[in-house]
Amino acid sequence: MGSMTAAPASLTDRVRPLDLAADTLAVAFLEDKACFVTADGRATLVGAQTQTVSLHEGTVLSAVGDGARLVSGGDDGRVMALAPDGSAALLAQAQGRWIDRVALGPGGAVAYSAGRSAFVLPDGRATPEPRRFDAPSTVGGLAFAPKGLRLAVAHYGGVTLWFPNAPGAKPELFGWKGSHLGVAFSPDGRFLVTTMQEPALHGWRVADGAHMRMTGYPARVKSFAFTADGKWLATSGSGEVILWPFQAKDGPMGKEPMMLAPSPTSRVTAVACHPKDPVVAAGYEDGMILLLRLGDGAELLLRAPDGARVGAIAWHRQGGAVAFGTERGHCGLLAF
Repeated sequence: MGSMTAAPASLTDRVRPLDLAADTLAVAFLEDKACFVTADGRATLVGAQTQTVSLHEGTVLSAVGDGARLVSGGDDGRVMALAPDGSAALLAQAQGRWIDRVALGPGGAVAYSAGRSAFVLPDGRATPEPRRFDAPSTVGGLAFAPKGLRLAVAHYGGVTLWFPNAPGAKPELFGWKGSHLGVAFSPDGRFLVTTMQEPALHGWRVADGAHMRMTGYPARVKSFAFTADGKWLATSGSGEVILWPFQAKDGPMGKEPMMLAPSPTSRVTAVACHPKDPVVAAGYEDGMILLLRLGDGAELLLRAPDGARVGAIAWHRQGGAVAFGTERGHCGLLAF
């Protein structure tokens, strides 16, 4: 297991730096371009050339990319889609409402939420009548299942699984008291996990609804991601990267998490898992970013601490590049 007591090897001199002068909310790759989404409504595409696109007339509240496009929601009530060539299209508009969450799914499907309502565009294109589901409270998170058109809608009291293409199918509630925010499926679809308003995660086995609690955090978990093989769930919220084991049929129940790269002075704020290999990129509130190899805990320094909280990290879908951004707009791109 790696230790912060010894200085990790460094890749910092190979990083291409960018200064975007605004809080970085999301990072994604669109084909071979890195895309940095900032709080002021802009997206900056970085490839051979740099291009800035205005997406929202206000603040971006949520943004996610799948390699082919980036979808964002803002406090201007718009859902926008950005293509790798920099062209932007309006997918939906909720007049006078905030678009709090967006998600991308199989076949280009798009989901977004405004207040208590979740909407789905099954083919990812604008339509006058998107599929709609009204949750029992404000939607805290959205995630598509890996296969089929099934959407997890997190809210107070649990998560509802909704089938947008089957209006006759009754939505399935996975209940647990408390406010559920971020939500994710494991890559094989067997587990469903949420972050909570309290410093904890909650999970269910989808087949039978069996519960799993993941607690012990000093702060709320705001970033979490499964490794590509689904064996580990990497999380923020502590002074080290906490990884819960999901290899067994019961997930992490009765098992201790693996903990890597402890920092005595800073907490992990962002995690991103390599799309193929057992490697996690972890960003800290002091601005440091490490690449961590799960097999032996080896550490590589990607960014030295400078006091700017790391807000987002993303890998290219083939794993050949990683990009990141901080609250001060200090961003970077590394191609291997």
